[in-house]
Amino acid sequence: MVSQDREQAKFLKVTIDSIGTYECINASSTQCVKRIVDDQEVVALLVDRSLDVAELKQLVKIAGNHSLATFGTLNSSSDWITRIESKACYQLRHPLACKDIKRLFDHLGNRTNSKTQRATSRSQHLYRGLVGDSAAIRDLRKLILMVAPSKSNVLITGETGTGKEIVARNIHYHSEQGAGPFVPINCSAVPPELLESELFGHKKGAFTGATSNRDGRFIFAAGGTLFLDEIGDMSPALQVKLLRVLEERIVYRVGCNNPIPMAARIVAATHRNLEQSVESGTFREDLYYRLNVVPIEVPSLRDRREDISQLVVELSRRLQREQGISIDFTIAAVVRLQTHDWPGNVRELANLVERLGVILPNGTADVAELPAKFRNLNTPDADNIFAAQEIMSHNLAPQLNSENGIDLKDYLRSAESALIRQALSHCDGTMTQAASLLHVGRTTLTEKVKRLGLSDFVKAAS
Repeated sequence: MVSQDREQAKFLKVTIDSIGTYECINASSTQCVKRIVDDQEVVALLVDRSLDVAELKQLVKIAGNHSLATFGTLNSSSDWITRIESKACYQLRHPLACKDIKRLFDHLGNRTNSKTQRATSRSQHLYRGLVGDSAAIRDLRKLILMVAPSKSNVLITGETGTGKEIVARNIHYHSEQGAGPFVPINCSAVPPELLESELFGHKKGAFTGATSNRDGRFIFAAGGTLFLDEIGDMSPALQVKLLRVLEERIVYRVGCNNPIPMAARIVAATHRNLEQSVESGTFREDLYYRLNVVPIEVPSLRDRREDISQLVVELSRRLQREQGISIDFTIAAVVRLQTHDWPGNVRELANLVERLGVILPNGTADVAELPAKFRNLNTPDADNIFAAQEIMSHNLAPQLNSENGIDLKDYLRSAESALIRQALSHCDGTMTQAASLLHVGRTTLTEKVKRLGLSDFVKAAS
């Protein structure tokens, strides 16, 4: 989405992400758009009509064969907005409504003949939040793929910042409900007196301020997944009503006695220990067992320190792609990060990468540029240093020595080998999945594996 109106862009992104069919990336300039288009598959460009002439002119050049849709208000008429509108496959009305976005998605779905390709691309993006080759993260990815096809309720546990919503989105995407909406709600972020209406909807006149009928999240999520984040913070009174919905599969709007079938899969998450909450009487035991049909625990970052190198690389790339901010980390800085306990987990690491990118624009972060709490840490062990060197040397641009130069052929071979090993490890040695991840044919990947001597990384009969 291309817009310089932050409020409108924020609203549109939240709306698109809540529907769950596609993922929205905001861009405030054509430079950002070009980086995004070059970096990954783009289904459509959503263009704000209020962009200035220079931006619109560049967008016409960048758009190419991409689908276009326009939104927002027109500040002034120009030939370039006329060209954009004429190329647009869909023109969104102003002000925007959720139903208009859904119609756009239906239209895009009818236009594309590459559903599998789109699924592969989005699957890769979703998995970026689960970066790493540690045993813990590999087991988590396996469990997601095992759990996704069922319709059972899932309870995701883990510390704050570990990526519980990312896990929920992966479960949704790989499930039979993947084509339906993914509707998240944070139970701790909505006041208890409003949460019931948010979940179940209400009838006009049900309470003061209810000026019209309103659907709730259960109804919005029909045919898809309802993600109840921080379920451990739900009030006891609302726990009773949620239990009733799970048992009877029926929803009642507040102030209405007409039953509505509940057609959404429930995925819940919490950072709390619900077993302790049950013992203390703050969480209902029967609701706990209803939700905890399939438990998934997301590991903390300190329990998979070996993934920090890959996470730093991915977060740096994401910052470059989405904000145009370039930041590199020296190996010494990365290995120092591996010794931190990371109480905020991946979210804390992402914030650090962004902060350094802002204060060191287009620069390099060494140990001296890290906050004091990182500079004072002990040096990590030799295994962690070696692992960081292995990963960072293939993900960060090499420093070209003007006197000795670099053997480009050897470097490219080494980088190619490292990427293929990483892809095979990510896909548990399955050649077809690894080939899809690398955007090459299976036959091509097979030849490269043989040439580079990587057969040991391939699962038998894959």
